Amino acid sequence: MSILVSLLVLSVLVFIHELGHFLAARITGVRVEVFSIGFGSKLFSKKIGQTEYRLAAIPLGGYVKMKGQDDIDPLKKSFDNDSYNVKNPFQKIFILLAGPFANFFIAFIFYLIVAWSGSQTLGTTIGEVLDNSPAKSAGLMKNDKIIMIDGKNIKSWGEVGEYIQTTQGTVTIAIERNGAQQLVFLTPEYKTVKNIFGEDIKRMMIGIAASDELITINYGFIEGMDVALDQTIQASMLIIKGVEKLITGVVSADNIGGVFSIVDYTAKASEAGVATLLIFAALMSVNFGVLNLLPIPALDGGHIMFNLYEIITRKQPSEKALYNLTIIGWMLLFGLMFLGLYNDINRLFID
Repeated sequence: MSILVSLLVLSVLVFIHELGHFLAARITGVRVEVFSIGFGSKLFSKKIGQTEYRLAAIPLGGYVKMKGQDDIDPLKKSFDNDSYNVKNPFQKIFILLAGPFANFFIAFIFYLIVAWSGSQTLGTTIGEVLDNSPAKSAGLMKNDKIIMIDGKNIKSWGEVGEYIQTTQGTVTIAIERNGAQQLVFLTPEYKTVKNIFGEDIKRMMIGIAASDELITINYGFIEGMDVALDQTIQASMLIIKGVEKLITGVVSADNIGGVFSIVDYTAKASEAGVATLLIFAALMSVNFGVLNLLPIPALDGGHIMFNLYEIITRKQPSEKALYNLTIIGWMLLFGLMFLGLYNDINRLFID
């Protein structure tokens, strides 16, 4: 059941991405010939108007086939009024951006649902106080509950870390201990820690760790939207940094996952509950959006790059360059897919 849920989630994310392209194409007057969820043999198809809607056998992707556009053969064009080829570069970029934008938008909606329905997170109770730390020197103790920092109400453990990073000098922490409130004054110190990419970084620390207490935070209408937008932006920046670290070699190519990893992680998220599944689906959707914007020919970002070239130089790329770059783009994409598949199989044997 969890695998079926994971496939459903992937299909929904693909559908949303392609729906973005579809709507933008129709807005700009481009005929959409095929709207397919999945690849391979057709399981079901129905033609409505000028568009054939398909459900294909392999539910791990999808595509929108616009008149005059062919990613397999970029030289295959049509110059009818309802063709993609006759649109100006700005209209084409609008169509290309609509897919990734749809992914960012649905991620925002997923985060918003979680925020409005109650988001589970670590509470503000201290689980450990490190020796020789500012917290220890100031008298903070295990089971103290942090209520405020410098007069700002603190709801979750994440807010404790975020606020400490922005402080300068001595901070005032209001805590609750044995039912009574008291103030503690301390000065954070810079410490060298590992970030999620394994790099050494400097962070302001006070020497405390969270307990395993989980709390549920219910955000209001406006506050929930702010939280959802912030989480969407943070997820986007995380994916962008991950790609950057991968390119620069900080993160090993062994960490690239394929379709089996995606299905496995999605299945595990579905087993952890609806909220966890929505958060993971939001992260996956952001991932799709960001990766599709990479300037690789055959991806949305590559087509955007070609159109920006036309805007700047006032001429289209040569057919030879367009064809060769598209072939290189497909080779790169297939290389990454096979690397992900190899890593997945390797992990299976190691496990």
